[in-house]
Amino acid sequence: MIEAPLILIVAIIVIALIFDFTNGFHDSANSISTVVSTKVLSPRNAVVFAAFFNFLAAFGFGVAVANTIANIVELNVVAAVIIPYIILAALTGAISWNLITWYFGLPTSSSHALIGGLAGAGISAAGLVAIKWATVGQVALFMVLSPMIGLTCGFLFMAAILWITRKASKPTAEGYFKRLQLCSAAAYSFSHGTNDAQKTMGIIVPLLFSIGYYSASADTSHLPVPYWVIIICYTTIALGTLAGGWRIVRTMGYKITKLRPVHGFAAETAGAATILGASAAGIPVSTTHVICSSIMGVGTTMGASTVKWGVARSIVIAWVLTIPISALIGYSAFQAIRLVIGS
Repeated sequence: MIEAPLILIVAIIVIALIFDFTNGFHDSANSISTVVSTKVLSPRNAVVFAAFFNFLAAFGFGVAVANTIANIVELNVVAAVIIPYIILAALTGAISWNLITWYFGLPTSSSHALIGGLAGAGISAAGLVAIKWATVGQVALFMVLSPMIGLTCGFLFMAAILWITRKASKPTAEGYFKRLQLCSAAAYSFSHGTNDAQKTMGIIVPLLFSIGYYSASADTSHLPVPYWVIIICYTTIALGTLAGGWRIVRTMGYKITKLRPVHGFAAETAGAATILGASAAGIPVSTTHVICSSIMGVGTTMGASTVKWGVARSIVIAWVLTIPISALIGYSAFQAIRLVIGS
């Protein structure tokens, strides 16, 4: 393949940032819809609140998730000249799957779509040896484990709150939990930033490697993430939240969620704890799946019949389909790129 021109590298970085932007656009509602529904914050103020904590995550939680994403493709196996094309094909796979699932209304994970796209494009470029399968296996394992952890944490946390507040008057407890929701929503928005913004960093780092940004002696398994990349990725996800997330929050806050403040506090806290733990371990997870499962865990304390288990079935379908189909699209996209520009 011919060497990718600098303008193409810049264009791919822009596409990766668009991916980051839409992540913030769609996922802001997960953390603050309950704050809106209980009228603790207005929709617009809630979105500003979420965006601030998305960005704040840039200053103090490391880049372990970014390193994981950056190492799905073995950078010391594939030729540097084809890395930009692998990234472009991977983004094509991820974005295509996101659009397909959006059209059919299937809840899915942009994170897993990105990982599948990387795996498919890498295999298309250099065969099975181009993929670090231990990393892919770890991600696949936590596709199942993280929602289960969120479900369990949501149930246990809600049960503990019910026991602690069993003698408190309902109006007094409601007043406290309305205020505590600000803390839980902040924690969840922060955790969302720590995990999801880093995924875009993990896409940009291999691009920088391909153009010689790092020294020849650099350890490809632990390439440092430049500070400017960290800031631009966190800024982009926060801007995505600000740009259009308020409309989604408004819909969720007023038309869908029926949770009381105590339930919102428990679900957000359980979800934040799960995601922060995953981020510290360098494991990319679906923040959407985690918050959904945390809400289900909270709901089971009111009886299993109160939970819409159809949502759980849809999430399972997404688990099964996301990585293989996005990988297939990523594989096909790289082959198409190869035909266009020559091998």
